Amino acid sequence: MAFVKDMLRMWAHSWKRFISIAMITLLGVAVLTGIYAGCRDAFRSTDRFFDAQGLHDVQVLSTAGLSNGDIAALRKVNGVAKVQAERSQEVTFDLDGRKSATMQEIGTNGIDQPYLQEGRMPKKAGEIAVTRKFIRDSGKRIGSRLTVTPESASSDTSDADNSGTDNSGTNETNGTDEAPSFPTKLTIVGVVLDPQNLSNPDGYSAMTSFRSTATTDYTFFAPSDGVTGTLYTSATLLVKGTAAESTFDESYENTVKQVTDRIDGTVKTDRQKARRQELLGAGNKKIVDARAEADKKFADAQSQIDANRQQFNQQVDQIVDMQASAAAAGAATNGANAGAAAAAGATTPQLDETTRETMRETIIAASPELTQAKRQLDQAQSQLNEQKASTEQTLKTKENELKTSIPQVRWYVQDRQSLGGFSALKSDLDSIQSLGNAFPIVFLLVAVMMSLTAMARMVEEDRSLIGTYVGLGYGRLAVASRYLLFALLACLIGGGLGLIAGFLGIPAFLLVVLQGMYVMPGLRLEYDWLYGSLGIALFVVGVLAATIYACVQEMRQTPASLLRPKAPRAGSRILLERIRPVWNRIGFLGKVTARNIFRFKSRLIMTVGGVAGCTALIVCGLAINDTVADLGIKQYRDIYQYDLMVVSDDSDASAMRTKVASDGRVTSSLDVRIESGDLAISGGGDGDSGKAGSSGSESIQLVAVPEKHLSDLGEMVTLQPVSSGMLGTSGVGKTGSLKLDDDGVIVAQSAASALGVKAGSKVRLTNGDGVQATAKVSAVNRNLIGSDVYVSETYYAKLFDSKDAKNTKNSKNSEDSEALTWNAMLAKLSGSDTSQTDYAESLEEDSSVMKAVSCAHMADSFKFDLMGAVVALIVALAGGLALVVLFTLANTNVSERVREMATLKVLGFFDREVHHYVNREMMILTVMGVILGLPLGRLVGGMLTMALNMPSLYFEVEVKPLSYVIAAVATMAFALLVQLFVNPVLDRIDPISSLKSVE
Repeated sequence: MAFVKDMLRMWAHSWKRFISIAMITLLGVAVLTGIYAGCRDAFRSTDRFFDAQGLHDVQVLSTAGLSNGDIAALRKVNGVAKVQAERSQEVTFDLDGRKSATMQEIGTNGIDQPYLQEGRMPKKAGEIAVTRKFIRDSGKRIGSRLTVTPESASSDTSDADNSGTDNSGTNETNGTDEAPSFPTKLTIVGVVLDPQNLSNPDGYSAMTSFRSTATTDYTFFAPSDGVTGTLYTSATLLVKGTAAESTFDESYENTVKQVTDRIDGTVKTDRQKARRQELLGAGNKKIVDARAEADKKFADAQSQIDANRQQFNQQVDQIVDMQASAAAAGAATNGANAGAAAAAGATTPQLDETTRETMRETIIAASPELTQAKRQLDQAQSQLNEQKASTEQTLKTKENELKTSIPQVRWYVQDRQSLGGFSALKSDLDSIQSLGNAFPIVFLLVAVMMSLTAMARMVEEDRSLIGTYVGLGYGRLAVASRYLLFALLACLIGGGLGLIAGFLGIPAFLLVVLQGMYVMPGLRLEYDWLYGSLGIALFVVGVLAATIYACVQEMRQTPASLLRPKAPRAGSRILLERIRPVWNRIGFLGKVTARNIFRFKSRLIMTVGGVAGCTALIVCGLAINDTVADLGIKQYRDIYQYDLMVVSDDSDASAMRTKVASDGRVTSSLDVRIESGDLAISGGGDGDSGKAGSSGSESIQLVAVPEKHLSDLGEMVTLQPVSSGMLGTSGVGKTGSLKLDDDGVIVAQSAASALGVKAGSKVRLTNGDGVQATAKVSAVNRNLIGSDVYVSETYYAKLFDSKDAKNTKNSKNSEDSEALTWNAMLAKLSGSDTSQTDYAESLEEDSSVMKAVSCAHMADSFKFDLMGAVVALIVALAGGLALVVLFTLANTNVSERVREMATLKVLGFFDREVHHYVNREMMILTVMGVILGLPLGRLVGGMLTMALNMPSLYFEVEVKPLSYVIAAVATMAFALLVQLFVNPVLDRIDPISSLKSVE
């Protein structure tokens, strides 16, 4: 019992050490579990939401639309649980300028169901549900009416779609497929959340337009009632077993990949061929029907002409007969034989065919009416013959052109990674989680170091007491348990509080920031018993290991040795003493300080190492913050030299250029073609074997440049070749040393880094029409935001078989040749940043402009709030750790030197002089730790930044001088703050009791 009481008394006396260990454990466990828990809660809530709304696992798109036969084939794939055929149509409407929207049919098979936020779901034709983004932008509300106009060409279908056939899968019927059509007079009845895009339109994400992957401005959801058309724009699938797995886990991706591989393996190839045959069959049937109809019309026309000619011939023959009879009667009258005359007058004379034909021609030539009638009959026959020949030639041409006019059908099998909203959320959370996995390592190392320092000093203070207990017969394990239980209790209490902060405080903070970027219904905080227990166990093991080491170091001695005071360290010279010119000029107290710092190596290493680790964490956090903060400036001020990018529809390209030119704001410009596409690692084939949207793909902006203006690209975009470096750095070549040519494409650094692409690599490019091709990467260009891929007009034609552009390289004027449609313009503007921003906004109101982007506005408005919030959290925790470390080291330093401080007081040192004597050593050690921690922080910051692999972003590590100053000043400020706590301890040292003999 006395042993226990003495142990409790010892614990109470060492309350400062207890608090230090508990606080370090609290911070470490909080960092270890907090970021993980916040990301996990977001992952789980999002996964539950996706399951509840039936977000598709796989989506199949086709360049020729999907028929019932395609849907039936997908249902037969092993592993597919549900298949839903979907119809959609792109429409436009007027909302402070021309806006576009996708009319999306609400599926009836429970897949991709919109989440109702307000009002009710549409049920009747003409009713729609809209997103909150549309409500915010338009100012409309439930009950408002809207009229839309269908686009000239439906989304995801080609002009050849209308010649397709509807195949039910049994081939018993064969009709014509019709593209989807939706009602145009609409009424808003509900506000919904699209499960494919969780971006919060009212939060910070509204500013990060570089993350947007939508091809239209809005999405309207309509019921099946009122939707016509037998052709489907896509098919969405649910895979068996995925509902029980987390959509963000690798096991889910493997399960889905098995199904996509099956679709890619046989179904895709077979249905592509079958669909093309359907289109060819429908085209041939139209030609056959057209020939039959033409033959019937020609036959009817020929019959009419023949009837008219027969009637004409009868009239002429009658005149011939009359003239022949009259001639015969005259001849008989003049003859001598009256009987012969009577016989001749009784019958019509028989004429041979030559004589009759001669008489016909004579009669027709003598009669203008008959001449005109014959001419009309001949003209009608001639025209009919010409029409027959022309129609037959046209039909033969159509037959010959049919196979070439209907392109090869391509299927694109995509998983959830192809959804911009899904991939952005997953990337954000994965990047933040990677930070949460790295920082606790530093906290653990510092915790072990501080625990070793504190517990070693605690055991050393009880040296004689330990000898007494061992001499009395207590086992070494029993004696050591006093300190092991002390450290264990401190770890458990600190770890328990850390779990509260880690599973409640930090996640609540992160989720508030996340909800400013994404809408996540049903979000709740959850506790993970396994992870939480392992988090505490990790720190318990580390701290107990340090405590065991400290106990073993003392208790391996005999009780007699432990009962005697520890012998002072033998005097030794330090390196500075050997530098006589310097040493001789140092005062007495300076020499004492130098000896105290460098003779006690363990204290030097612990203090400098602890301070350096904390300083490195602060620098690391500030480095990430500086890197993110400078992304917008570097991209939109340095890399993009143009001030304005204007994009239009192909049909409005000429009007757009005329509009911009007439405004007189442009000083120089470059016409280009911009398409939204995809870049993937090539499998070495023709680019048609892989599936779009896989983990090895990146959404890109494909920029085609006119052949005769290739050299002008460098005036609009800074072209600098880059090569991958170490620790977040990259080798950047000389500005202007990179040129676009016809041998390959230039890939943005952001996309190349994400995919591991370098100069000379083969990649699979997908253009705006969904056509894929394997391209060579000629160079990687410095680029931080967005993923631009630059391609020449000639190389574009070579890749995507653009027939109109194949010979543009040899054309004197590519604008005169029927080449690509230059639907975008890069321009430099006159005027201030504000006027440029206002001009871009005014352009968007023009009907010919689809999008106008001001680089000045993007540079000023670019934000990455989630990363900034996490960095602020990490810097705050690192600052707290620095404070605890300095407090622990300072108290340990004082407790080790109580007799020394007492001696100074006896010698006549005032309290202020004692403070200065002790604090000077701590400040020097802190400065040394700061000097070591600053470059260490840059090193760690570079490594962590390299781990932040996010879509369309490349983090070019940047640490501003001010950040180094802030980190150093913050650490020194913590050291000064600790002095305020240590000085009263020094003042309370009693020289008499402290100098009493310990024997």
